[in-house]
Amino acid sequence: MAKVQYYGTGRRKKSVARVRLYPGSGKVTINKRELDDYFNYDTLKVIATEPLVVTENLDKYDVVVTVNGGGFTGQAGAIRHGIARALLKVDEELRPVLKKSGFLTRDPRMKERKKYGLKKARRAPQFSKR
Repeated sequence: MAKVQYYGTGRRKKSVARVRLYPGSGKVTINKRELDDYFNYDTLKVIATEPLVVTENLDKYDVVVTVNGGGFTGQAGAIRHGIARALLKVDEELRPVLKKSGFLTRDPRMKERKKYGLKKARRAPQFSKR
């Protein structure tokens, strides 16, 4: 018999997280590493597991994540988005709770492109009077 799994894809900036939920004890594995080993900051650990905490499913599912691209903040946001989408596959009645917390909405903010004549997107070269 196949193991029951629920799948969700999360995105944030340049990061893409592929999340799988298995019925279990609440173990979170990211790229074959423990949550505590992967993220150095407690805030990122909290962000990544927020949907499980809000829906009170923290100790009911094991989470296996493959995430790539972007930086660690974007990856934490992508993991949060992926977990929220996977939880919807588990139980559609969680939608109002997740939607109210804003976990189902893909964050549209992206890095602004660099413009010619400028050093960065908006940073102009330093002005010298003399």
